[in-house]
Amino acid sequence: MPPEFAGVWSPDDRSLDRLEVFRLPAGAGPEDVVVDSMGRLVAGGEDGTIWRWPAGATSQTVPEAVVNTGGRPLGVEIDPRDGTLIVCDAYRGLLRIDHDGAVTELTSRVGDSAILVCNNAAVAADGVVYFTDSSSRYQLSEWRRDMLEYRPNGRLLRFDPASGDTDLVLDELYFPNGVALSPDESTVMLAETSTHRLIRIPLDGRAPEVVADLAAYPDNMSAVGDGTYWVALPSPRLPALEKLLPHPGLRRVVDKLPDAVKPKPARYGLVALVDGDGQVIRTLHGPAGSYCMITGVRQDGESLWLGSLTEPGVARVGLGG
Repeated sequence: MPPEFAGVWSPDDRSLDRLEVFRLPAGAGPEDVVVDSMGRLVAGGEDGTIWRWPAGATSQTVPEAVVNTGGRPLGVEIDPRDGTLIVCDAYRGLLRIDHDGAVTELTSRVGDSAILVCNNAAVAADGVVYFTDSSSRYQLSEWRRDMLEYRPNGRLLRFDPASGDTDLVLDELYFPNGVALSPDESTVMLAETSTHRLIRIPLDGRAPEVVADLAAYPDNMSAVGDGTYWVALPSPRLPALEKLLPHPGLRRVVDKLPDAVKPKPARYGLVALVDGDGQVIRTLHGPAGSYCMITGVRQDGESLWLGSLTEPGVARVGLGG
């Protein structure tokens, strides 16, 4: 059974029910969020549009539409070399968006295999991109099916802009999602949604290590830069789902049921700050579900920016005091 919210997981800080929402002019679902070198906020909506707010924007500021990817943007990162956007598009693969809005497909395959759910990325100083393909069997629209199947269908990939090559770093992962690089770029921290685990993956060939079993399902991750990481947690763990996991036959039956009766994410806002050993340092809660299904999280100074798979905009909450 899932653990109770106790200790560092106790809902003492309920600031996620008191936040500002920066609404999209159209559509919804800004799954991830990033702040570029000019202080501009960037997020991608479910309709494929990449939105950008100017530095110093308020919740009343209308963002500009940079471009439409023609797919479903998920993770959004900045290439530190030139400030261009690196976008994980669930249906198109890994993309680069230049300053003028031009879209370049970096990769949509690894070897002979298509990348089906390009999800979240981390970009190294030399432009190498580490990113997740959450499922090699199902597209994003069937993410619930992948979780019910509970098989290691996902993988961590590496794209090298110098050679144009896409390589496998690690496979047999259970819906791998968020990724972040350690400050010295020797390690990738990875979140597995289905198993609610954090995995530390050395890039020198040493064996990966599970460093945390979280009290909620993780999604995107982002590095703060000091060896800590924010993790977006779209839902506390679901007892109904976890009771099904030891019973593959029953899971197959449930998979055939209408979506309305399948286990659903809880309407609860939650993010956590962890260190490189997986120790949870701080959690922020929104028990009322004022802003829920939080899938993206990014710190910018004393502000924490949030993205959501379902909400009509990105959100900001202060970290001070």
